[in-house]
Amino acid sequence: MDSHIQFFEKPRNPVPGKTLFDALQPPREIVLALNPRTSYDEVAGILQAAKDTENVVILELAITEMNTDIGYTGLTPYTIAERAREAAEEVGWFGYVLHADHVTIGRKTKRKTEEDMNYVKNELDARIKAGFTSYAIDASYLFDREGKTVETQLKDIVEVGVEMFHYIKDRLGDFPFGKEGEIGEIGIAEFTTVEEALHYLGELKKNDIELNCLAIANGSKHGVTLDADGKPVAQLTINLKRTVEIVEAVRKAGYKTGVAQHGISGTPFSLIASKFPKGIINKGNVATNLMLNHFDIFEIFEPELYSKIFQWTIDKYHKEGVTEKQTFAKNSKYAIKEYFNEIQKISVDTKRAIRSKIYNETLIMMKAFGMNKTARRIYDYIEKNNISY
Repeated sequence: MDSHIQFFEKPRNPVPGKTLFDALQPPREIVLALNPRTSYDEVAGILQAAKDTENVVILELAITEMNTDIGYTGLTPYTIAERAREAAEEVGWFGYVLHADHVTIGRKTKRKTEEDMNYVKNELDARIKAGFTSYAIDASYLFDREGKTVETQLKDIVEVGVEMFHYIKDRLGDFPFGKEGEIGEIGIAEFTTVEEALHYLGELKKNDIELNCLAIANGSKHGVTLDADGKPVAQLTINLKRTVEIVEAVRKAGYKTGVAQHGISGTPFSLIASKFPKGIINKGNVATNLMLNHFDIFEIFEPELYSKIFQWTIDKYHKEGVTEKQTFAKNSKYAIKEYFNEIQKISVDTKRAIRSKIYNETLIMMKAFGMNKTARRIYDYIEKNNISY
């Protein structure tokens, strides 16, 4: 058996995020980052697909999905870390990064407040204790639209990034944790500019912070969109031209940073395979797609549970002028916590169907993202640089 396979089959901690991205230089793929918010079996299906293709993937959840107060998934940083570890033990594949996605400041108030900063530091402490190996500091909501210069527009975003990344480093020391920053709020109409990206990265570098990934506003939005008949509408709004312009300028300036592409659950995988610039976009996040696959299976295998989830979502979130299917696609994620215990008690047949479905979807996504035996390259880098974790 090859050494890299033996290495990742052996029980170990999640892969450090920085190590993954440093190992995959020069980047020639989009690393698949998945938000397994719904069940244990989706994690097992993901890791089985990663093992069978000799790839390392990223498992992540945002601060709204899991937090110390239990986010809308019903999970805490500790419970998702344990879920990943247990699935890795069962499958026999520890080739995954554990990423704290969208650690967000100012989401509700659009301001940097002491209360919000303290809350986020408490959440970071919980993730550090749980063993997360990568962190995304998202201060994009603090973009000052009244500012007259890029410096003033990004002032709070820069300050929060510097403070939070240093906060993590003070606790992790020399551990090579992954760093992702976000300067463009997902879903807004304005695209991030080259000047904004270079200013943000430059200010962080002055403070000894270099990002592995940069999330930008480039036309994407979270979730999926359905038409009035409930059929998915392909998301084709991502501005790839601006994305390439930004990364080419960033690389010319000496950074290895690539774009973390949020909001691609609604993007056809065939489009990602044929059009997305691999390596320019070096991380791709998929969440809603996985969750809706669960609900499709529940509708057949667990009709009573599906009916409860569907009706709860409609009763709580339905608005005039929006179809029930559209309401369900957008808001059913909030039902995961509401029916958390029942989801854990689904039948063996349902669990088997979930694993199979998520396994196949993960295979397709890794292929579309250009991932090709990344475990070997990461292992070689770890051995060459004598990295232990």
